[in-house]
Formats: sequence, C-alpha cells, structure tokens
Amino acid sequence: MDSLTQIALGSAVGVAVMGRRTAVWKAALWGAVGGTLPDLDAFIDHGNAVLNMTLHRAESHALFWLTLAAPVLAGIVSRIHGEVALFRRWWLALWLVLVTHPLLDAMTVYGTQLLLPFTDYPYGVGSVFIIDPLYTVPLIIGVVAALRLKSMRGLRWNAAGLVLSSLYLVWSVVAQQQATQVARASLQADGINSTRLLVTPAPFNTLLWRLVVMTPTQYLEGHYSLLDASPRIIWTAYDRGAALATQHAKEPYLARIAAFSHGFYRVSESGGRLFVTDLRMGQEPTYTFHFDLGTAQQRAANSQVPVLRSARPDVATALPWLWRRMWGDPVPPPR
Repeated sequence: MDSLTQIALGSAVGVAVMGRRTAVWKAALWGAVGGTLPDLDAFIDHGNAVLNMTLHRAESHALFWLTLAAPVLAGIVSRIHGEVALFRRWWLALWLVLVTHPLLDAMTVYGTQLLLPFTDYPYGVGSVFIIDPLYTVPLIIGVVAALRLKSMRGLRWNAAGLVLSSLYLVWSVVAQQQATQVARASLQADGINSTRLLVTPAPFNTLLWRLVVMTPTQYLEGHYSLLDASPRIIWTAYDRGAALATQHAKEPYLARIAAFSHGFYRVSESGGRLFVTDLRMGQEPTYTFHFDLGTAQQRAANSQVPVLRSARPDVATALPWLWRRMWGDPVPPPR
C-alpha cells in the first residue's frame, strides 16, 4: 500500500495497543515510524530495474525478520522515553505495527515475500488497489481523534477506524470472489479456454474489477463492475508473445518476471530489442512494469542491464472513464 496508508495503519495499531499506558502521541509517532520502516528497502539499488522490482517487499517485509526486529526497536523506544517498565507492551505494539505492514501489502497484487528466508514466494491476494481512500480515511480519522480527544472516547474512535478498515478488507475479498465467479461464467459462456485468471480492482475502489485471462497464445482483458446491468464481460484479446517466451525462456530476467508475476506477463520484440511486461499492474496499453532487456548481442555479452520503460495513462481521459465505468456505464476503456 502507499506510504500514507502504512503510516496511518502503524499509528492506529500503536495507539490501540498502548492505550493510555503512555502518551498517545508517542504511540502514534512510533507506530508511524514502524509502519514506514519496511518500505525503506525501496531506496536500495540492486543493480537494475528487474531486480529492484522483484526484491522490493522481500527481507524487509518478511514476518520472520520483522519479528526479530521488534524487541530491538521496542528496547530503543522504551529507553528513549524512560519507560523500560513498558518494554513488553512496546514490544507487542511494535511487533504488530511491523507485521501488519506486509500483511496489508499482501492484500495488493504486487507480491510480498512474507515467508523469507523459508520461501521467496511472492504472496498477493490482489483484492485492494495500492491506494484506496475507503481503507485509509477511517484510519486517519481514528488516529486524529485519539490525538485530539483527551479521553477514552479518542481511543474508541481509533478502534472504530481499525474495525472499519479491517471490514473493508473483508469486503474487498468478498467483492473479488463475486467478480471472479462472474468472470468464470462469462469465459465459459464464450467458450474461452483459459489457463490463468487474474481479478484485481481498478484504481481507488472495489466496485470496478480488471480481469486478465491467459490462454496458450493470448491474454484477454475485460472489466466488470458490481453495478453492471449484465454479467456478460466484453473481452479484448492481445498477443502474449508465447513463441518469444519459449524461445527466450532461459533469459534470467525474463524468467524472474515470469515467476514473480505468477505467469501474467507478455513478451515482445521491437527494433531488435526484447521486452517483458508484467500484466498485473496497469491496463492496455499502459503498464507500470515494462522492461527493455536489450538486443540479442547485448544480452549475450551482458552489456546492458534491464531498463524500466513504464507508461502512465492520460489522467484527463482515464479518470472520467474510471468514474463512469465504476458505476456500471459500459463505456470502453481509453486506448
């Protein structure tokens, strides 16, 4: 999730666990710090764009390592504030702050390596977008209320924010399952033989869902809103570059994206250069993670590292379409 959301979640968890045992501002402050720490790995340069993508949300998001870090951070905080007697409570609070960060990240589609060092599998439920105000705003309101109201009432506001945001996550999974059922029924009705189906929300909401289907030679994209009048989905097919993927299957960076994306990727060539695209984030024709792997000569000589060639949608057309499509208006997506 975005940094503001993680700060809000960390603060809310810190305040909820510490209660009135310490000043609310201390719990909120250190909750915000703990909620930010795992994402500092974004400042580490691993040498190229593919590694930077696939090694983000790795060790710093692993439950094992965060569990080991929690007592160290709690010891520092309790000594700074002269609250050594509250060490165990700070330990519990900061452990929950640290581990809820990657658990929330795992609700997005990106891929979070929760179980390192035991497995590097990137977990991603994909039921919430990386930025969703309906999740974040209740947390912010609750924390602000806890800071401003000098009574148990403020703590109740904070607890309510946590409950509402958690219920929203539950709702997102329920909505995702509904969209999945509709997508599978539509594929069956259209006689489409799929190998994989991705169901993930469009930006900033959980009403409109983007659907990606992989077949042996193509990928199909469609959209479904929970407010659509008809459950029938309009699919648009694109070449996934299956022959190129087979031909270059041993290319290490292509193989890394193939594994990290759980098979939702395409391979293409242009001007003698090989490209690989993660199809999970973005939509046709703009994708966040589109990598230039270089020419055959460059790859053979290891003379070029992968370069990120991401594309951004035109906000002036994308946002109006998103608003209309979210409410069930079957307008085609901008291209």
